[in-house]
Amino acid sequence: MAFAFWQSLWKPKVLGDISVQEVSQSVNFQLLDLYEAGIAELQQGLERGHFTSVDLVKAYLARVEEVNLKGAALRAVIETNPQALSQAAALDAERKIKGSRSPLHGIPLMLKDNIATLHEEGSYALLGSEVSDDAPVAAKLREAGAIFIAKTNMSEWAHYRGNVPSGFSGRGGQTLSPYYPNGDAAGSSTGSGVAMAIGLAAGSLGSDTSGSITSPSSRNNIVGIRPTVGLASRTRVIPISSTQDTTGPMCRSVADAALLLSFIAGKDESDKATKDQPEIPDYMQALDKNALMGKTLGVPRNLIKENPLAEEEFNKALDTLRSLGANIVDPADFPNAEELKASEYTNLVLTVELKVGVNNYISELRKRPVNINSLADVIQFNNENKEKELPEPYYTDQSQFYKSENSKEDEQYYEAIRKDYELGRAEGLMPRSRSLSSTQSYCPRVTFPLGFVSDTFEPTPDPPTPLHTEAPGMPFGLCFMGTAYSEYQLIGLAYAFEQATQVRLNGRKAFAEAIPKTQLKDVMST
Repeated sequence: MAFAFWQSLWKPKVLGDISVQEVSQSVNFQLLDLYEAGIAELQQGLERGHFTSVDLVKAYLARVEEVNLKGAALRAVIETNPQALSQAAALDAERKIKGSRSPLHGIPLMLKDNIATLHEEGSYALLGSEVSDDAPVAAKLREAGAIFIAKTNMSEWAHYRGNVPSGFSGRGGQTLSPYYPNGDAAGSSTGSGVAMAIGLAAGSLGSDTSGSITSPSSRNNIVGIRPTVGLASRTRVIPISSTQDTTGPMCRSVADAALLLSFIAGKDESDKATKDQPEIPDYMQALDKNALMGKTLGVPRNLIKENPLAEEEFNKALDTLRSLGANIVDPADFPNAEELKASEYTNLVLTVELKVGVNNYISELRKRPVNINSLADVIQFNNENKEKELPEPYYTDQSQFYKSENSKEDEQYYEAIRKDYELGRAEGLMPRSRSLSSTQSYCPRVTFPLGFVSDTFEPTPDPPTPLHTEAPGMPFGLCFMGTAYSEYQLIGLAYAFEQATQVRLNGRKAFAEAIPKTQLKDVMST
């Protein structure tokens, strides 16, 4: 990525009507609240010398220490980077000598554990494996000067092992919601969502096959962008589906998510899905608080699951959108909605592609664990190590693994791909799209905070088994979905709504025990 492009990312407004250049005039940097601090604020603090990247890394790691295995024991982080402090010190020294590489220089980030950084995923079966290099999305962030301070816990194998609660992995344990004890924080990018919710890093990446960014973003009161398949590389990201997987940012604000997306988007020769992507815009330029003016938005009621807990806030949001100048078409139903909902084609495609993708991923490892050469070996490992991987009573299932192992790339599979394509592209949301995407699961989406479950709601199930799927005070979000490569427009719409409502800033925080207390002032030398 050219330095000129990085420089361009400094120009747009990112905090309401306050530009990044003006941030330093309005913020006492030593008193920044890391629960909420944005990347622009942190970068200005670094540029002005109010604190260092070493200070930031120390503070964030201390916050992880407070709540990850102690206190609320949220288990959002599977492991921290032992080299983070030395990397921060090197970037501090580089800043003094050469200046800043980019708006991400010295900024601490986290990555979902299936995104490779010479490292293994949360399954014990892959413990000790080594990849040939960073995943390209990680490499781009590292080149820009970002510091990966930790890997986040996740639903093991991206929640495609079997019927297992979201947020569980053998190595990481069960991730919990920071908004209600034993609450379901959703998945599969569970740890990234929880970590962003309570300020364990400045930003994060997740991966998404069918809701794995959008769902935990919604459940953790943050912003998540599921990009179009082909906008960002999936190379060296442990896969479910070559047809449907994508990687994207999960952050506390639309501006921070747009910034990370600007860095990770782009072509990758090793990922053919990126071959035909259009020219990538500067997503920071989409941050316009008037972006909703004159836009027409449809409400596909026949594809929205009924949710009484969110219905009132959803209808209020439609009124807000109208007040911001949007034209709301309600309903804007899909003519083939019932066929889409009943379709099993996507499940078949994912079942086959999991086996193919996992086998390919393992075959390309620079170092493989002993006796792990395929999905079949992973299944056998799990059966031989049930106390680690299949602990009773909630985590014993790997039925999806068995289905995938018994699947084939046969005519039925190719027919399912064709049917998916017809349902979604020829007959659905993307009739004029150049994307290979098909059903609504493939479309780009931006999710952002909308509201919270009423305090009068009784947690369900009660007692948890092992999680409360719903509980008082749990967040939920609103999602904009568009056609292929419409991220720029979706970011603008989400930013306009965010700036008008400030749901995250004006809403509730996590429960007290889940909020880390360490701030920059606590780690800075006097």
